[in-house]
Amino acid sequence: MQKNSTLNYNSRRIKLAFAIMILFLIFSIGINLVSGSVSVTLKDYIEALTGQRELSTMEYNILFKIRLPRIISAILFGAALSVSGFLLQTFFKNPISGPFVLGISSGARLFVGFVVLTNVALNLRISSLLLLFLASTAGSLLSMLLVLLFARRINNISILIVIGIMIGYIASAGTNFMIAFASEHKIASLTTWSMGSFSGVNWRMLFISTCVIVPVIFLTYIVSKPLEAYLLGENYAKSMGVNIKQFRLVLIFLSSILSAVVTGFAGPISFVGIAVPHLTRLSLKTSKPKILIPAIVLMGSSFCLISDYFARTLFAPTELNISTITSFIGAPIVIYLMVGRKRGHA
Repeated sequence: MQKNSTLNYNSRRIKLAFAIMILFLIFSIGINLVSGSVSVTLKDYIEALTGQRELSTMEYNILFKIRLPRIISAILFGAALSVSGFLLQTFFKNPISGPFVLGISSGARLFVGFVVLTNVALNLRISSLLLLFLASTAGSLLSMLLVLLFARRINNISILIVIGIMIGYIASAGTNFMIAFASEHKIASLTTWSMGSFSGVNWRMLFISTCVIVPVIFLTYIVSKPLEAYLLGENYAKSMGVNIKQFRLVLIFLSSILSAVVTGFAGPISFVGIAVPHLTRLSLKTSKPKILIPAIVLMGSSFCLISDYFARTLFAPTELNISTITSFIGAPIVIYLMVGRKRGHA
């Protein structure tokens, strides 16, 4: 009887948490729709949608060329980075694993830097958007494969994470080497991209991103059952019929693809992949992937929407890069987690 009442309580609490997350996501979308240098209220949007009035050319451009692409990119990329971080934390069984910490973002930046800083784009008959995506994906996968090679020899997760950070430094050094010989306008282009922002995302980028991110997150949800088994230990997962080696490759591939899309189109964005999965676990008090993954998508989207809102409005008209805000919020969470783990081992 007591077990049933506990299950009912947990179920109600999870439903309440999901309801709050959905409401917060709607709130985050709303404030991003109406905030900006030009005042367009929700009432104006509603009246336009119901046919009571027509949007002016300026209002139309603000909505469809600036605000909506930026809002949708924050939702998509926030979800992608958060799920990517969750997969890496599951793989390494470590709370501070993430695309930014393990050098995945730096690897993507190295390859994107090569495309931006050299004339390789002129010699290939590929669109610049597709080339950026391919370069970012290649850099992300290569960085993660290097970490995996070391993972076969090293069992200490802490050392492995340090190696990931070192790989990130090496990739950054390679990018800086190319910068030393590049022209000023190319350096400016890379610097703008490296700052991380949703402002440069257009509808074409969103179409490509959606075609990649949505199926990958759906695939991640599909593997919730083997993910849960993997979290309970490799021996248990093997007894449930999970091929550990293949499953690890799947986790790394899905994580790298998600982080690569974001890095390619919005630049490196830090701490989202580390902070959001933990905020979600703390909110739901569960480790079940089937529950966590949808919640992480909601939380990650809201996290990036709110971060983007502050980046745009805190010092308007000056705009901060998105990583400044995500780091300011995410870094204390990582410190808290590390201190908590230290106390747990004490």
